[in-house]
Amino acid sequence: MFHQLCKKVKECHPLIHCITNPISIHQCANGILAVGGRPIMAEHPEEAAEITEKADALMLNLGNITDVRMKSMKIAAKTAKCCHIPILLDLVGIACSKLRRDYGLELIKVAVPTVIKGNYSEIHALYHEEYRASGVDAENSLEKNVIALEASELALKYHTIVLVSGEVDIITDGEQLLYMKNGSPQLATVTGTGCMLGALCACYLSVCQDLSAAAAACGVLGISGEQAETDKGSGTFMVNLMDALSTLGEDELKKQIKMEMIKLERL
Repeated sequence: MFHQLCKKVKECHPLIHCITNPISIHQCANGILAVGGRPIMAEHPEEAAEITEKADALMLNLGNITDVRMKSMKIAAKTAKCCHIPILLDLVGIACSKLRRDYGLELIKVAVPTVIKGNYSEIHALYHEEYRASGVDAENSLEKNVIALEASELALKYHTIVLVSGEVDIITDGEQLLYMKNGSPQLATVTGTGCMLGALCACYLSVCQDLSAAAAACGVLGISGEQAETDKGSGTFMVNLMDALSTLGEDELKKQIKMEMIKLERL
């Protein structure tokens, strides 16, 4: 099913509106281009609605947050809700910033995202108000099974899909749970790959608004990361990653995907 989503994106060339941080903006834009989408990064409040209306999906990323972006994200979220445009909300840094956590909750109230994304610490922080972490990276002590349970409860609470990025990616809508096991440790050695995952997911949401979109994004980025591995250093790895993203074939995706699916029992 994933290869069909990838093919459709390449055929449709969806317009993906990203309001994201300047640290990863190039990786997000280039990642979208690599899989066949068209990125637009408009963050001025006076054009946020107009740009969003024409988009096929909206990605909102809380990294390196600013007053301008906070205003624009609310406008874009409201517009996307009115126009029935899928939204991905990436909760970057909510585990280490009360401002971001509170604002993320505000955005969810404005328009429940199609996908809520975060790393293990960020999803744990959305579930536990009192939890705080240091920095934007996930804490290694958080257990996969615990985060999976919390993610599934959040998915049911907000009637959405939750995507948790980590060594094993977790995807759930509260009814089903997917463990995505592709990837490379080198993905953590360069900045912006987590944000890139959100951008790729927005691409696939533009053509399919269920668990498959998040799974396709995890599979494509994870397999590309595996193919990009190098002993030459992080610079070469990033170049290899972009090459792999733009050349990944349907057969490779089908053969190399590592996924475990679990049917959840409702209490």
